[in-house]
Amino acid sequence: MRKPFIAANWKMNKTAGETRAFLDEFLPLVRDVQDVDIVIAPPFTSLPAAAALIKGSNVLLSAQDIFYEDKGAYTGEISPVMLTDVGCTQVIIGHSERRQYFKESDEIVNKKIKAARKHNLDVIFCIGEALEEREAGKTFDVLKREVEEGLKDVPSDSIVVAYEPVWAIGTGKTATTGQAQEAHKYIRERLSALYGGAAQDIRILYGGSVTPENIDSLMDCADVDGALVGGASLKAGSFARIVKFNCK
Repeated sequence: MRKPFIAANWKMNKTAGETRAFLDEFLPLVRDVQDVDIVIAPPFTSLPAAAALIKGSNVLLSAQDIFYEDKGAYTGEISPVMLTDVGCTQVIIGHSERRQYFKESDEIVNKKIKAARKHNLDVIFCIGEALEEREAGKTFDVLKREVEEGLKDVPSDSIVVAYEPVWAIGTGKTATTGQAQEAHKYIRERLSALYGGAAQDIRILYGGSVTPENIDSLMDCADVDGALVGGASLKAGSFARIVKFNCK
């Protein structure tokens, strides 16, 4: 049985002060949750503030990105050493916004994953198709390429895959449960081709306009093991409801 995994990706939102205010409200709401892995990914500047408040709690800390070198002349980049130093145990890699706006290739994503694992950071590995790719019937082609290239020579342990249909991110559009399950099932098949039976233990998250209103139906899908939540994770009550999916 795969343990559900619910992660908040705040993107470029929340100052350190706003992060403290969120966690002051959020942590008591989920204090008793033991059967879900809860992760928050604040912006880099808020990581130390978050780390101090979640210490000893049931919430894990993730960064939103990483660079593939430990140190050097890479202005503006953040190394895996720096992330572990501030208390991160997780990192998001390959998010569609990184691929779209910063032109990150599958090769770069693969290098980042290897750098993260070298420093024992667990990886939330993002994949997904754009609207034009879905409409052209290329969804499975895109997912196959991103899985195979992104996870090339990467062991299966400590990897969580996040399927995020690009056309559903921040748009208010959500894949139907049928579309989500179909994509997740295909991803698990590709993971099985890479890892054999170990693929059954890899958690696959859905990301794309996840809300308190649709989380229950998404989590009812056989191959949906959690969610990577954007806008709905910015309010403590909203994200707590998502963490407590199917709790009536």
